[in-house]
Amino acid sequence: MSYIKYSDVKVKLEPRVDEETFKKALDSNSEICALWLNNATLAQLPVKCSRHNTPSRAHALTKMVKSCLRGGDEFVVIVCEKKDVVATGCAVARALPLYQGKSASVSPQNVTVQFLLANEDSQTPLSQSELDCLTAQAHGIRLSAKIVDIPCNIMHTNTFLEEINEVGKELGIKPMVIAGEELNERGFGGIYNVGKAAVNAPALAVLSHKPTTATKTIAWVGKGIVFDTGGLCIKTKTGMCGMKRDCGGAAGILGAFYAAVKLGFKENLHAVFCLAENAVGPTACRPDDVFTMYSGLTVEINNTDAEGRLVLGDGVAYARKDLKADIIVDMATLTGAQGIATGKYHASILTNNEDLELACISAGICCDKLIQCRFTYPGMWLHIDMAAPVHNGERATGYGVALLTTLFGSQSQNPLLQYIAPSIAIQEVMDVDCEESDAKKQKS
Repeated sequence: MSYIKYSDVKVKLEPRVDEETFKKALDSNSEICALWLNNATLAQLPVKCSRHNTPSRAHALTKMVKSCLRGGDEFVVIVCEKKDVVATGCAVARALPLYQGKSASVSPQNVTVQFLLANEDSQTPLSQSELDCLTAQAHGIRLSAKIVDIPCNIMHTNTFLEEINEVGKELGIKPMVIAGEELNERGFGGIYNVGKAAVNAPALAVLSHKPTTATKTIAWVGKGIVFDTGGLCIKTKTGMCGMKRDCGGAAGILGAFYAAVKLGFKENLHAVFCLAENAVGPTACRPDDVFTMYSGLTVEINNTDAEGRLVLGDGVAYARKDLKADIIVDMATLTGAQGIATGKYHASILTNNEDLELACISAGICCDKLIQCRFTYPGMWLHIDMAAPVHNGERATGYGVALLTTLFGSQSQNPLLQYIAPSIAIQEVMDVDCEESDAKKQKS
């Protein structure tokens, strides 16, 4: 806090808070100090250790910002080092959800965030491209959280497709959509059978960014179950509340795709959305049913409440067979057991590549999206289970946007993403994997 001077915030505090009052608040060394009837607050992040800590301690920042917001126009001044700018900027975005379902009208809120860089970074202000990075990340997080927060009577599969179309329009990309009976005709047995009992048809949608200079192909596959009743193996009345959040993986990937492309992604990038509502009805899939997946494998259903692996299976197979992806990352609210195993702030990951695992953990630390994790697959694959961190209480967190854009930061043209990208760059991981694959082919 010693880096912040009264002159830095004078224009925001005068005439209500003078320099003497400001200095007393600084010297108080308390975590939160109200300067003027809670209309201006000075806060410092807690230093005590916990397993939720990252260098930025951004989880605490989100809570602090939420507690200090009073409505109307707000100013947030953050004092941090440059390496923590993305994490803290995303933390503020998480505190400002877009969806509001209350009957009372809410006035639009303008929030201005200012960064004061400390230590060796203090002499160089953030560049416009670095500010653009923060803006794109914040938009992606709030978009993702909005989709997850909106209930299924509004955010059904068709509405989700509209959100995908809107992102596509802004980026100049036309989505590819396979929906309804066409899914069944083309062999997508997983997505089709999970969603066939719902009023709104299931769909597979793909957004594709294909720069002319690209040499690699990356696919992000998201589970988009807009509501999960459990199907005929129905959930309990308490276990069903909050199942609008079962589309968090697809929502996070949509926000991440927007931010990544907006900031100049250098490789081929495909976002694959597996959308369905796991509903109860006369045509719902049953235990003992056998379906043929897009991969060609048959599966027998023994629990209709294990639908996530079915829709993801089709999405991952499409990424491999049709998109020829070198790296596949699927992200899903796959199981509540994730929250038991790794906690409500840490996602769990499973991958067949140790370097990719280390890169993902490193990216999570840098952007405050914590990660907690091998088997055989001829390409590169990473699964991120974020059933618990997709929400904080009743609100969505936009989990996955910052994680994916940071993990693949070395593929971005944006200098801030390159700056915080894992030291084990994805490009290096892909190059090593290609060399190993070529060596195996030569031996065979």
